[in-house]
Amino acid sequence: MKISKIMTRNVRMLDPERSIREAASLMADIDSGALLINEGDRLVGIVTDRDIAIRAVATGMDGSTPVRQVMSSNVLYCFDDEDVEHVAANMADVRVRRLPVLNREKRLVGVVSLGNIASGHSRMANDTVLRGVTSAH
Repeated sequence: MKISKIMTRNVRMLDPERSIREAASLMADIDSGALLINEGDRLVGIVTDRDIAIRAVATGMDGSTPVRQVMSSNVLYCFDDEDVEHVAANMADVRVRRLPVLNREKRLVGVVSLGNIASGHSRMANDTVLRGVTSAH
């Protein structure tokens, strides 16, 4: 099965100069623990609820802090035509819970998460990614 069959489409993104308060509010609105960060048409980072809690709140930053200061800029990704099992193995190896999904023209087309893989009906992919990712925590 290809990632395009299980990924989440209609991904919401945020500009890196927006505040972490805005990021948290958007996360609450869309019921997501992460947001992709874009600058123009380029994917430049990802920010998670954990980034906001650990890198910002725990260190005393206020809600007006730009997302750029707490986001991860080393963005890993996969392609929409890759097999679910292959992507699950990669996610387990690098211990991430979600990946942006690009097409072969390197345009964002979605995001794949542990939840997508778990509901993707591939027991092998599900077992692989859960074992790898959960061993990191």
